[in-house]
Amino acid sequence: MQSRLFIQKQYIQFNNRQNPIAILRQIWKGGDNYYQIQLNNNIYKCSRSSSCPQKIIQLYAKYQNKSQKVKKFQLQEHTFMFEDNYSPVEIIGSGAYGCVIQADDKNAKVEKDRQVAIKKIERAFEHRLYAKRTLRELKILRLMKHENIVELKTLLLPKSREEFEDVYMVTELLETDLAQVIKSDQVLTDEHIQLFLYQILRGLKYLHTAGILHRDLKPRNLLLNRNCDLKICDFGLGRAMADPSSSNNANIMTYYVETRWYRAPELLVSFKNYTPAVDMWSVGCILAELLLRKPFLRGDSTKRQVKLIFELLGTPNEAYIQSFQDEKVQNNLRKVIKETGPKQGIPLEQLFKNASKNALDLLRKFLTFDYRQRITVQQALEHPYLAQLHFEADEPSAQLVNQLEFEFEKYEMTREQIKDLLYEEILLYHFPEFQTSYEAKKKSGQSLISHVVNNENAKIFDPTADDDLDRD
Repeated sequence: MQSRLFIQKQYIQFNNRQNPIAILRQIWKGGDNYYQIQLNNNIYKCSRSSSCPQKIIQLYAKYQNKSQKVKKFQLQEHTFMFEDNYSPVEIIGSGAYGCVIQADDKNAKVEKDRQVAIKKIERAFEHRLYAKRTLRELKILRLMKHENIVELKTLLLPKSREEFEDVYMVTELLETDLAQVIKSDQVLTDEHIQLFLYQILRGLKYLHTAGILHRDLKPRNLLLNRNCDLKICDFGLGRAMADPSSSNNANIMTYYVETRWYRAPELLVSFKNYTPAVDMWSVGCILAELLLRKPFLRGDSTKRQVKLIFELLGTPNEAYIQSFQDEKVQNNLRKVIKETGPKQGIPLEQLFKNASKNALDLLRKFLTFDYRQRITVQQALEHPYLAQLHFEADEPSAQLVNQLEFEFEKYEMTREQIKDLLYEEILLYHFPEFQTSYEAKKKSGQSLISHVVNNENAKIFDPTADDDLDRD
């Protein structure tokens, strides 16, 4: 079926399976900063720049950073802009996301809070996908306050909404991560492994009872200090479940989740209605890595990863395959089984010769192929391997997060709208009246984003953003 895309004074025919914004990108050749386009009887403004509509500027005019103490700091090739109560010390990490520095907070009330980490998310709005991930992470960290979850102390306030380009997260400072410890020459006793595992599960219990999946658990996302205190971090792929007790969470789930080596088998075969069991598989892979001092299942492709799991656990039977109602999942499983042939599995005792009986028993329960039979976080905490550490009164559960906090997941928002929501997330740390109004709406069940859903930014698409019309 053919449709027509009206761009300024020109009609263009396109197939309904084509992305009209992709077509627009192809014909974008200099000229004005904006194109007027008509699509499905709606008029949109396509922006070449990130100009902010006047109505949006006026809406946030009273929520600006008017401090005269904002300074520019240069560390290597990275530029930071923040108030002078923060004194940069050194870069402690960098990557595609941006840069993390250690800094001293001169306004800290107690000495232990003086050293902080400041993460600058550079190009946070380059793609809608990354902006949404940032929004999810900031919301989860604001809502989840627990000893084994990294503390987000504040978000630095930009000068204004129209000048909002980078996100600055101020968190507690931890010296290293579990990946570095595993790679090091430091001796890891069984007591060390138990302590690390216990803290992971303790933090995960809080997340799961709140209805939050992490979906990217791996040693690099587990921070440590010199006292072996462990904190879960990096919630960019985290999601809130509509119903934690149900596997019917497809409306918020995506096929792509965590690093392949730690990915649960049901995800590798494109099962979408998944549960907290996906995090438990990842914990099993982390436990195996602690025992071996190297990554356990290292597939170089999704298909190879599934084959490695079959070799370890044996091929699943037909009854298990048919338990998935999705024919695509069934066909994916049958295809890999046909290619690999039947596998009997390998006893864990052969692979982990120095591990204790209890450690292997718990590992086996983590690495259970059928997610419905996989051990839960509460069951894992109660396992004999952690008997010396388990104390239920000191393993708090959380209240379910209010689904209004993640209402944005239901809408196909533009990048600029997500930017509006990120700006408001920052305002919660700086303007008590804004926070009071926000919490009052949430308590009364009112939408937190109704003013954003159809605002001026709803009709501003960026033709250079590949994912503006793609579902995350």
